[in-house]
Amino acid sequence: MAVAEDEKVDKADKAVKAERTAKGGNGEGPGGPLTWLPRKLAELKTFLIEVRAELKKVTWPGRQEVYATTLVVMATTVFFGFYLWGLDLVFSRVLSQVLKR
Repeated sequence: MAVAEDEKVDKADKAVKAERTAKGGNGEGPGGPLTWLPRKLAELKTFLIEVRAELKKVTWPGRQEVYATTLVVMATTVFFGFYLWGLDLVFSRVLSQVLKR
């Protein structure tokens, strides 16, 4: 499925390049600056359509899964907070002892 979407994007890119070449190579030929906004709006529309298609493919977690993973994240955060705080205390005392000599 992704291959088909990539082919669509490739075809659209080729069409845009062909249009630019026909208008003077870099898109600044006749009407170049005038066609910038419609071209960008078309690109934005294509982007939003692709985003919507990708979001439909997402498997969203259930309430229980979100609850469980939230608890794991909170517990891990508290654990590493205390762990780093302890390391900070140890290194501070060691460094203060070294600097006193």
